[in-house]
Amino acid sequence: MIRDPFLLLSVVNTALRDKYSSLEDYCLSEDANKDDVENLLLSIGYVYDEEDNCFKRK
Repeated sequence: MIRDPFLLLSVVNTALRDKYSSLEDYCLSEDANKDDVENLLLSIGYVYDEEDNCFKRK
């Protein structure tokens, strides 16, 4: 998993927009731990918005 939170934010939001219908789908396909992704992005103030299927500022 990408450890730079800003790079991860860009990669995940792009993937969610272009390819995956949910964070769960992304994590399953990319073999990523959902809690790790959410916690790393929370560390820079971003939370997952299910309705819009992207990470947004808290």
